[in-house]
Amino acid sequence: MTELAGRTRRDALRLGGALGVAAAMTGLRPFTAQADPIRPADATVVPDASATALWYPAPAAEDRIIEQGLPVGNGRLGGLVGGDPGSDFLYLNDITLWAGDVNDVIQDDGQLNYDSVHFGTYSQLARVGVDVPTHALAGVKDYQRRLDLSNGVVTASYVYNGVHYRREVYTSHPDDVLVIRLTQSGGGSYTGSVSLAGTHGETTAGDSGAISFAGTLGNGLKYATVVTAKAKGGNVSVQGAKVVFTGCGEVLIVVSGGTNYTANPETAFKDTSADPLAVARQKASKVTDVAGDVLLATHVADYQKLYNRMTVDLGRSSAGQRSMDTWARLWQRAAPHAEPDPELEASYLQFGRYLVICGSRDSLPLNLQGLWVSNNNPDWYSDYHTDINVQMNYWLPDRAGLSSCFNAFADYCVSQLSSWTATTQKGFNDPRNRFRNTSGKIAGWAVAFSTNPYGGSGWWWHPSGNAWLCNNLWQHYEFTQDKAYLTKIYPLLKGAVQFWEARLIEKDGKLYDDHDWSPEQGPQDGIGNTYSQELAWDLFTHYQAACDVLGQDQDYARTITAMRDKLYLPVVSPTTGWLEEWMSPDNLGDTKHRHLSPLIGFFPGDRIRVDSSPKEIIDGVRNLLTARGTQSFGWACAWRSACWAHLRDADKAYQLLLTVMTPSVNFGNGSAANLFDMYSFGERTIFQIDANFGAPTAMLEMIVQSRPGQIDLLPALPSAWSRSGRVTGIGARGGFTLDLEWRDGKVTALTLHSVGGTKTLLKSGAWQRTVTLAANTTQKII
Repeated sequence: MTELAGRTRRDALRLGGALGVAAAMTGLRPFTAQADPIRPADATVVPDASATALWYPAPAAEDRIIEQGLPVGNGRLGGLVGGDPGSDFLYLNDITLWAGDVNDVIQDDGQLNYDSVHFGTYSQLARVGVDVPTHALAGVKDYQRRLDLSNGVVTASYVYNGVHYRREVYTSHPDDVLVIRLTQSGGGSYTGSVSLAGTHGETTAGDSGAISFAGTLGNGLKYATVVTAKAKGGNVSVQGAKVVFTGCGEVLIVVSGGTNYTANPETAFKDTSADPLAVARQKASKVTDVAGDVLLATHVADYQKLYNRMTVDLGRSSAGQRSMDTWARLWQRAAPHAEPDPELEASYLQFGRYLVICGSRDSLPLNLQGLWVSNNNPDWYSDYHTDINVQMNYWLPDRAGLSSCFNAFADYCVSQLSSWTATTQKGFNDPRNRFRNTSGKIAGWAVAFSTNPYGGSGWWWHPSGNAWLCNNLWQHYEFTQDKAYLTKIYPLLKGAVQFWEARLIEKDGKLYDDHDWSPEQGPQDGIGNTYSQELAWDLFTHYQAACDVLGQDQDYARTITAMRDKLYLPVVSPTTGWLEEWMSPDNLGDTKHRHLSPLIGFFPGDRIRVDSSPKEIIDGVRNLLTARGTQSFGWACAWRSACWAHLRDADKAYQLLLTVMTPSVNFGNGSAANLFDMYSFGERTIFQIDANFGAPTAMLEMIVQSRPGQIDLLPALPSAWSRSGRVTGIGARGGFTLDLEWRDGKVTALTLHSVGGTKTLLKSGAWQRTVTLAANTTQKII
């Protein structure tokens, strides 16, 4: 045993105990009883005429729920809403409803198992039905379904027999329940029923004014769902396995559900003493006693505290564009030579922010499908992919005024660390693993290409995955300057650094990654590739900075910095003129491949910079990006768009945004009617959420780009937005947010807010100004 390996194993043992404490420090809120939330005296509900909204003239079709259903969520509990007035449906999700376990058994090929039993899968919690038989769609008028982004509510409204009916659906974070509220104006009433069906073979039962079911997955995870209701006027009762309401002027339906998942590796991430059914009953019962207007005000006040942190105005759309429903509007924008529709594009950005708020609060982070699945066998198990997808999910929060929503990702990584470390020590250097450290040394932690919520990894080992996760974790510190947060993630940074210290091999005075791959193409046994070399450089650089900020491990940091300075860094191929993807002048893969792995040092990394790197390198980046093309999956186009924005090519960046927004038809890539991004997979399409965050990120990178010490204003502003616009609350690295206005492509007003930063250089074209201000203060610049 080497001294390094021995030291790291001792560290891992200490870490196991420490992470038990750290689990309690994470922000994950288990499904337990809670105190009553503070009820606001009132809430500023934005009226329909002024709200930013997606709208549709028909309900969602149930067999197209993933493409047409409208999402709601509170970070843990969520749903897809259909909106049919006579026979409505809601697909209910809990982000912690996962099969699987730590999955640390090494397979015959040295890799990790990837199945729905041991690696596990995310799955659907329940289906809720609301039937009002007399309100069949064919018999109503003026139907409209809306996702109100300003208030965080899905609505459906219509007229039946001269009476205006409205239903609201939202998931309240303060009350931790999903609410369906049926109201009317004009003397009408509701007569119908509510049904509840589990998706794992459960039996729904009715008693004590509620219907419910409970179950246990094969891995021991317990879960339950409860539905109850109350009404104004009329009568509500439980009949068999349904809640029945008769002659009611208003009906308030409350859905509560959850699991006994907890962020504690020492208990295998489950609280065996918890009773989810009892908790669900308690939450539903408490909320049913609150007036509908008060519940809505509580939800809206909480939601708007996040949503209102950023405003987006990219210019005015025409009256004709505004009159169109969202799906028709997407088609209109995608037509050849169509006029720009800046309000639609601003809504797309705000929809991405809405998904962050709904899907990432204080539970598990957003997975491949975010919070929303419609079945129990999602593609790739709806896991956490570590070679672009989960990282792209978390590019947006800090840039979009939602820094607190990043914490779900950081807390997840903290809670998984002891398990990741133990599995790495146990299995990474298995002689059957083609990615093993040929030096025989092992230290720190690594992950595979897929991870689950139980400390488990699946599929192939991904040696560079730890460094990419740390890139996200570190950049959150750059945006927030939060030293307490940096202290929390420091063990992740250090463990990843220790892994790379053991892994790198020296050749001709340079350090190279051991046998590795450029995800997801080309040879799998190469010594060094641009992707891995850039991520190691990024990790080592940020580790030194973290040690400086925290005053820790200075001697070790100097050792790591010396290793960083010996890393081989990519050059431009004399054969292709591209930045090399492998340590070879030859292209060894698909020239139009979906992944931009060799450009990770350009974006989201920051080593290669258009304003300071050699022209030859920038030309190599541009040539490789050109070769990749402008047609691919949504997440791939979003990544390319951000790269073109960093090359200051606004037209290409904007065109790739429009490609992501193009309607998905005939199983093609693009946006579904509900704006979910669809991934073409032959004879079907798959919802994959990463582009819904990556494309808005690229939009913000067109408006503001930043690194610690420098903020660039309007670096790649498309002509479609250049006439006039305004963004408030946009985040910048170095610890700032900005309010920015422009006209004819020029900055006309600028206010800088510190969230911990004290000095930065502001640049816009030839104009520049260094600003110094006290932490947590505001200064009007222009």
